Amino acid sequence: MLLLAPSLLPERWRYYIYSPASVGLWMLTMLVAPFVVCTVAWPWIRSGAGRPGDTD
Repeated sequence: MLLLAPSLLPERWRYYIYSPASVGLWMLTMLVAPFVVCTVAWPWIRSGAGRPGDTD
């Protein structure tokens, strides 16, 4: 919530949270993270564990 309301943050924190490096890392994470998560969770996704209607 504090990240969405920068006026509530101390003045010295604003640069570090909204710096070009942190924004770039956030954007990179948004591009890479879905592929990493799907790769790691692929066996669970493929097995269909937790599908509605399973009788296990």
